Amino acid sequence: MANVLAIKGHPLDGENSKSMKVFEEFLKTYEETNPNDEITVVELYNEDFPEIDLDIMSGWGALQSGAAFTDLSEDQQAKIARFNESTEQFVNADKVIVANGLWNLNIPTRLKAWFDTINVAGKTFKYTAEGPVGLADGKKVVHIQANGGVYGGEDPASQYVKTIFNFIGIDDLQQVFIEGADYDPTRTEEIINSAVEKAVAIAKEF
Repeated sequence: MANVLAIKGHPLDGENSKSMKVFEEFLKTYEETNPNDEITVVELYNEDFPEIDLDIMSGWGALQSGAAFTDLSEDQQAKIARFNESTEQFVNADKVIVANGLWNLNIPTRLKAWFDTINVAGKTFKYTAEGPVGLADGKKVVHIQANGGVYGGEDPASQYVKTIFNFIGIDDLQQVFIEGADYDPTRTEEIINSAVEKAVAIAKEF
């Protein structure tokens, strides 16, 4: 039985978002193919997901100086606890699915906040005399992204996603792009169906 972590990096659902449509079809097929696996879906826009801010930075500083966790403010405790929980969710996952739209050539800010929680020294990578070494090897990842234009995986967002996963030691990464619908709206349905077909095929073997 595999532990699967699915990250929904979009506030809309499959009826209103191309990336979420493919994401939902992927999960549906995966669940049908792997009924005994445990799947955790994290909806980043349905919670106040923590970004690295003053509370977190000052809280980390206090902890490093010897303060007890209970000495922190309620906001510091809540944000750091959720940050750490997200890190552990990822560390304990065997497989990860991440889905998002391309927003202004970047990933959504909440998804960036999530990536900050999985790129943690001592947890998912370590520093060595020869440079950083990833600790998250052995995991399998699928990244689903909708792009209005056609970039073929060369846009900054998909490159960022690939770079971070590679940095922490993950090489088994597949990416599914739903792209070109804004460039040619007459082909939107065709483009979505093609991406769904690819995602479903991956889900059956993932």
